[in-house]
Amino acid sequence: MAALPRHHGWTIERVVPLLGGTVVLLSAALVLAFSAWWLILTAFVAANLLLYSAVGWCPMSLLLQRLGIPRINGR
Repeated sequence: MAALPRHHGWTIERVVPLLGGTVVLLSAALVLAFSAWWLILTAFVAANLLLYSAVGWCPMSLLLQRLGIPRINGR
């Protein structure tokens, strides 16, 4: 059985999906607790994740880059 790959720190490629998933779960809780309008937040996160997967950047990845979070390939 092959070993799972080990990660080497927190990179933008790992943080963006982590934050996206966290915000989607938070949005789901807010929908259940308050209003269905919180689904707009879920749609916004989904759109940004699609943008990130298609072109390799999204607003959050640009912010993380400015904060000094490295990319996998060191760009």
